[in-house]
Amino acid sequence: MSDDFFARKRWKSLGVIGIIMTLAVIFIIITEFSILKGFASIPKAITWFVTNFYPNAESLEKLPSIMNKLIETVLISIASTTVAALFAGFFAIMGANTTRVNRFIAIICRGFGTIFRNIDVAAWALILLFSFGQSALTGWLALFFVSFGFLTRVFVETIDESSTDSVEALRAAGAGYFTIIFQSVIPTCIPQMISWILFMIETNIRSATLIGILTGTGIGFSFNLYYKSLNYHAASLVVIAIIVAIFTIETISNYVRRVII
Repeated sequence: MSDDFFARKRWKSLGVIGIIMTLAVIFIIITEFSILKGFASIPKAITWFVTNFYPNAESLEKLPSIMNKLIETVLISIASTTVAALFAGFFAIMGANTTRVNRFIAIICRGFGTIFRNIDVAAWALILLFSFGQSALTGWLALFFVSFGFLTRVFVETIDESSTDSVEALRAAGAGYFTIIFQSVIPTCIPQMISWILFMIETNIRSATLIGILTGTGIGFSFNLYYKSLNYHAASLVVIAIIVAIFTIETISNYVRRVII
């Protein structure tokens, strides 16, 4: 019987893979995408990258300006994420099954998180661009809305998964609502929540580059300026600065996660 069970599992897996491959072929035909042409262009792309996209002595003179823009981008990312985390924490407590006040408020709180999460950060930037123009505030708000939506979702799941037993124990002992929140939910969930906040900061630094291109601010604006003016050496220096910043933030985040979890 066990052999039959594993055989069925294998056939189901092969069937799913077959369906995916069939759909891939159909979509390639519909979009008229040439795989051979795509692979053939790779050596040419590598050649252009190696011969043009690297920092030189002249581009290094722009390093102070690039670093200022990079610091601005990092600060906007951190600020938008931390403020969003405060709002998301409140909405998550109201929306989680474990800590909700009533079902109607929980649905509204979850709904807000879903709406803000499912609109892409680039779409938020373009929407806000009409109201606030090309400014750092536009980028901050775009990152804030997406961070708020994502963190509300993961905070709700964290509360429901991590604090159920302790909340039930305190309720059985006759503890009040705020006592449960501050004595059980927050202490139990805060390490995992901090981990998600750090992850969101990393993500927002990457997203802020795109936001900067759209809003004319931060490191994204510098990259767009240099790239459009065909100054590929300076543009490559911007990319290197972004990569170093992301690796630095990721290293710090991993260290903090090891300490708190």
